[in-house]
Amino acid sequence: MFGAGGGTSSYREAEDTDMIILWGSNARETHPIFFHHLLRGVRNGARLIAVDPRRTSSAEWADVWLGIDVGSDIALANAMAREIIHSGLADEEFIKRATTGYEEFARCVEAYPLERAEAETGVPAAAIKEVALEYGRAKRGMICWTLGITEHHNAVDNVLALINLALLTGKVGRYGCGLNPLRGQNNVQGGGDMGAIPARLPGFQDLENDEIHAKFANAWGGAEFPNKKGRHLSEMFEAMDRGELGSVYIVGENPARSEADQTRAVRLLSGLDHLVVQDIFLTQTAELAHVVLPAAAGWAESEGTVTNSERRVQRVRRALEPPAGARDDIDIICDLAQRLGFDWGQPTAEQVWDECRALSPMHAGMAYRRLEELGGLQWPCPDESHPGTQFLHARLWKDPVEGPRAPLHAVEHDPPVDRLTEEFPIRLTTGRRLDSFNTGVQTGQYTSPLRKGEALLIAPEDGKRLGVEDGERVKASSRRGSVEVDVGIEPSLRPGLAFMTLHFPDEVSTNVLTIDATDPKSGTAEFKASAIRIDKLSPVTS
Repeated sequence: MFGAGGGTSSYREAEDTDMIILWGSNARETHPIFFHHLLRGVRNGARLIAVDPRRTSSAEWADVWLGIDVGSDIALANAMAREIIHSGLADEEFIKRATTGYEEFARCVEAYPLERAEAETGVPAAAIKEVALEYGRAKRGMICWTLGITEHHNAVDNVLALINLALLTGKVGRYGCGLNPLRGQNNVQGGGDMGAIPARLPGFQDLENDEIHAKFANAWGGAEFPNKKGRHLSEMFEAMDRGELGSVYIVGENPARSEADQTRAVRLLSGLDHLVVQDIFLTQTAELAHVVLPAAAGWAESEGTVTNSERRVQRVRRALEPPAGARDDIDIICDLAQRLGFDWGQPTAEQVWDECRALSPMHAGMAYRRLEELGGLQWPCPDESHPGTQFLHARLWKDPVEGPRAPLHAVEHDPPVDRLTEEFPIRLTTGRRLDSFNTGVQTGQYTSPLRKGEALLIAPEDGKRLGVEDGERVKASSRRGSVEVDVGIEPSLRPGLAFMTLHFPDEVSTNVLTIDATDPKSGTAEFKASAIRIDKLSPVTS
């Protein structure tokens, strides 16, 4: 965000703010630790606004729930921005000093009056106005989002629309304010920090910058490595489809079940010349592999670090020895390098981390000793006397601003790719539940009193219209395929909206239904907006 790939705020700030907007995030179930901090904020007097197509368990705690139509987030954000401007609540001094692009942005949002926003989003104009004015007037306010914003074909524009609201009101770079993408899986933030992004090296340093590239090349003994942006995941599958990518090495991921348009994903993975999977379980993807490398569990059987959604780097300590045959990821990778002609030795996790600190300025002050003593540190932490950074972009409040100013972006409403029609009249959105994790590989082997298996949740009105009852087996179809699944009647859903998870792929292959329309900037697929049809199954006759 503005050059830093992480949330701007700390968890503690959620306890001290005046207003929190949870936008496309059911944090109570998907980010329960953060939600505890959020609830402390609510108990301290913060107003909670939930923007979500479903009346989730998080929305039940909210002062206001905006039940938005799937894929209309930009229309809502633009209308809120227009209302803030027209009400004189824009922070004109901050905008002038710390931002760019205001004139074009203001022209863009002028085309989103409340009447248009209500038509596009399904949210009453009065409710949009109420929330806009509350956010504009609040002294401190935070916007938090998750996959409900980013799993769309226009994911980046969705995020930019939320950033615009914070910049418009000066709610960034100050304590109790900010913009916070809550990371969807353990150490997603750490993966990005370490350069698991096609155009970035550790510390979000630009791979294509000649000076930065040379710095890493020199540190690695003059090693030659690419200086051009690589492919993100969606582009890799496109390259497989074109026959340009024949060998893939997958570490800790299960795309045979997690990718949108699962049928296509399995076909492409099955057609590779060489597939290597390194994982702690024999996943459905590993079953397709030519070589499987059993790995130690990073959270209990390895040494290292992990980074959470508030940019806090913390130590991970080995509690157990890995089972026979499983090895630490570092050992596997270094041995593989040796076989390929590169002697990396047998470094410890701390030695690897110290190399990272030497090359990444934002991690330079995070010695293991300090991480142990302080219970973790938030980046950027440029030297060993630095306490870490609680919130980002205080520089925007300096006069003059330190570094580049923050850009406002003109973004336009762009509805879901998979349009609703008479043949496919129901909008399917997907998500997670508290009791399970992703494709169920890690959680499916354990019992939970909360776990009920997969069901296609629909509104009571749709159940009556379709003539189906709770627990009845139906056929759900999209333009890509069909699955059989039990129906669950869910009062929190509005008519025309259905919900499923991908936690139980052996029972129901949810991602057979989802569409792989992807955002061209981020490569994220539109998991949140598929069009489906629900058909009753004919009774079995003897």
